Formats: sequence, structure tokens, C-alpha cells
Amino acid sequence: MSIRYYHHPAPFQLELGGELRGLTIAYHTYGRLNEDGSNAVWVCHALTANSDVADWWPHTVEAGAFLDPERYFIVCANILGSHYGTTGPLSVNPATGKPYYADFPKLTIRDMARAHRLLADALGIDRVHALVGSSVGGFQALEWAAEEPKRFKKLILIATDAKASPWTIAIDQTQRMAIFADPTYGEPRPDAGMAGMAAARAIGLLSYRGPEGYNATQQDAPDTPPGSLKRACTYQLHQGEKLCRRYNAYSYVAILDAFDTHDIGRGRGGLEAALSRLTMPSILIGLTTDIVFTPAEMRALAASLPNCEYREIASPLGHDGFLTEHRQLNNILTPFINE
Repeated sequence: MSIRYYHHPAPFQLELGGELRGLTIAYHTYGRLNEDGSNAVWVCHALTANSDVADWWPHTVEAGAFLDPERYFIVCANILGSHYGTTGPLSVNPATGKPYYADFPKLTIRDMARAHRLLADALGIDRVHALVGSSVGGFQALEWAAEEPKRFKKLILIATDAKASPWTIAIDQTQRMAIFADPTYGEPRPDAGMAGMAAARAIGLLSYRGPEGYNATQQDAPDTPPGSLKRACTYQLHQGEKLCRRYNAYSYVAILDAFDTHDIGRGRGGLEAALSRLTMPSILIGLTTDIVFTPAEMRALAASLPNCEYREIASPLGHDGFLTEHRQLNNILTPFINE
């Protein structure tokens, strides 16, 4: 399915002040909405992903998988501030006629969830069969569910949390420090800060994959000359360069900043009160080697949700295992979403 765009006709007010005029939201859909509108499944994507779920989450959007387009109407919207069609730092600021770049206003996860609500209303989706979110997508899902709990029949959360922890905020800050150390960051051009972003991505990957992931996939061949560049080094360089080919530093910083604002208890009487509102059947999946959102944290979050089942999948790839362990995910989630 090709990308689509929703153009919001009114200014979009942001939680931290300011507004976005001419808001555009890019999104993908798969399958068809049935006559009574009861088969919508909404997927919230992670940090640098896009709205094309079938592209970045292989073997999940296909017949028999948990995101079955023959059974459900699947929607994924690109988040505010991103690089893939939704209004972000490289969009033109109507007030100046030039791209925002570093002047793009500060976002929160709550803003992202409110943008999803706008699109759902525009698409005529009053009731969502299942809301799905992994990692930062789970932040959005929890925020949206806390704001409109009656809109969702089921909630699917993978490797996420109800509030950004000091550990995850520290990871974000370390990545920002790398970007800000690039002297080109702040210049009004789309390729500003690229060297810093490459370093930031390499830093982030250490937490996304963890020691087991690296040790399982980046071993040098036995006959590797001692003076040659190690495979783990070339992997870090490659991943930094790969992100630079498809993203920009201004969007990266905007979303890292929004990540750190995440707290569904803010203005709702605290986390316990906010989580108590989420009474819909829920499932939370942790990953055995995840060091970003650890299994212990995931079990604690599941215990705080009134009607939640906790499952854990085995993966050597740490947090990034949610992108690769499609067989385990489908085995767990297909019965849950279909029942």
C-alpha cells in the first residue's frame, strides 16, 4: 500500500507551547475497514521507523500473522517530528517560508498521540479493535489509551514503559551530546550534524542490541589479521552511515527530546491512577536480553495494568529482538488479537 497524507485544516497546538500550522500526517493502511468499523488495528511505530509497517516489521503484516490484512484494517501513522512525511524539522515553516531545522518546536509523546487521534477521527475510526505499540511506539499507545481508554478494545505492548526512566533518558542524552558535538549541527541545511548523528546511532545501538547481540553476530573470523579493522567496528560505522542516508539530525533530536517527556501519569494523578484506567484486555511482551526495557521492568508494568497478560520471548538481539522475532510474536499475538 502506498503512502497517504492527511492535511489538518486548523493549527495544531502543542503541549509545551507553540503550534504547527498546516500539519501533515503521513500514513499507510492495509486491508479494508469493515461495514461496522470494528476491525481497525492501529500500530504506533518506534524511534526512526516510518508508517510502512510491512517494510520495517517483516512477516507481521501478512495472511495468518497477527497483523492480518485479510482480516483487519491496519493503520500506521508517521509520528510528529519524523523524517517520513509527517510535519517535522525539514518541513517548511509557514511563518518564514523556509524549513524549520533547529527552530522546530518542542514535542511530547502526548502531542504524537493527539496527532494519531486527529487522523483516526478523519478516517472515521471511532473504535479500535487493537492498539499496538513497541518501544517508543508503546509510549504513544499507552498515552493514547490513557487519554481515550474507551476507544480501544485491546492493547498490545512490546518492550516499552509507562514513563521514561532515568536509564533511557541517559541513553538519549548521550546521543544528543554526540550530535551537539558536531560543529555543523544548527546550520540551516538538511545534512547538518550528520557525523554527530552517526556517532549517536552507534551509541544507541549498544543499548538496543546489548552484549549478547554483539557477541553473537559480530565475531571476527579466526584468520582475521590482528591489524585489520574489527567486524564490530565496521558494523558500528555501517549503522551510523546507514541512518545518515535515510534520516536527519534535527528529527533525531526532536524525537529523543519527546521520548524524555513520556509520563502517562502527568496530569492524571500519577502513574498508578493513569494505569488503572486501562481496563481493556492487554498483553505485554518483554525480551529476555533487553537492557533498554528490562524483563523485570516489563513484569512490573504488566502487574500494574488491571487486565494484562505478560509474555516473554527469547532473543539474543536485545531490544531490537522485537523487530526480528516475528515467529514468536505471531505465535503469541495472533491468538490474542483474534480471540
